Amino acid sequence: MAALRRSISRFISHSNAKNGAAQLVLSRGITSKLFVKGLSFSTTEKLLTDAFSQFGKVVEVKVIRNKDGTRSKGYGYVTFSAIDEAQNALIDMNGKLLDGRIIYVDSVRPSGVYDTPKVRGPSKSEADG
Repeated sequence: MAALRRSISRFISHSNAKNGAAQLVLSRGITSKLFVKGLSFSTTEKLLTDAFSQFGKVVEVKVIRNKDGTRSKGYGYVTFSAIDEAQNALIDMNGKLLDGRIIYVDSVRPSGVYDTPKVRGPSKSEADG
């Protein structure tokens, strides 16, 4: 896995990526679900769907709201039917203006994917010695 990441990093550093978002997608794992933050408190699911549907078929949009459901917390999720559609939306929508605010788009990590291993306690050689 580490060798794959190194070769992807070398490829990206030698290619003309449109922006840093392409690197982000490749280094964090690719999913069709995007995390969108920086939303206006008045942003609705319909507005988010309309903004992202230009990149492909939007399967689900969820704007996270406060406990009583009256106001957005400023972030949400957009799920596409295909991974390449999500990649294009991530690259093009990250840093764009939506509903009067600059939004930031990131790929949602698949559950169980972490960069560092979880190590607990001393190694076996330290415990024996």
